[in-house]
Amino acid sequence: MTLQEIVEKLSATVYLGSERLGEEVTTAFASDLMSDVLTLKETPMLVTGLCNVQTIRTCDMATLDIVVFVRNKKPTEDMIELAEENDMVLIATSYSMFKTCGLLYQAGIKPLY
Repeated sequence: MTLQEIVEKLSATVYLGSERLGEEVTTAFASDLMSDVLTLKETPMLVTGLCNVQTIRTCDMATLDIVVFVRNKKPTEDMIELAEENDMVLIATSYSMFKTCGLLYQAGIKPLY
């Protein structure tokens, strides 16, 4: 599934990385605990409701470069600047984490484990 299809499926807004919307995504991980994110051995798309600069820093450390913010969370300018430095994609949806994950799973995105 492409990032563009994900944006459409989630009725989401792209805050950064619109030039990458043609990229394919196959897996996702959902968490609000950044300590869990740091344990990842693969680099799926992250679905999270934790919307702060630390989220971007954690994703950079974990080599995650696609972040979907849920529950109508919107990245700040500081977050966007830091994410831009690290070539990330930032997307936000008003859907809950549960609904977002359900829609992504239904569309063929696989869980990391």
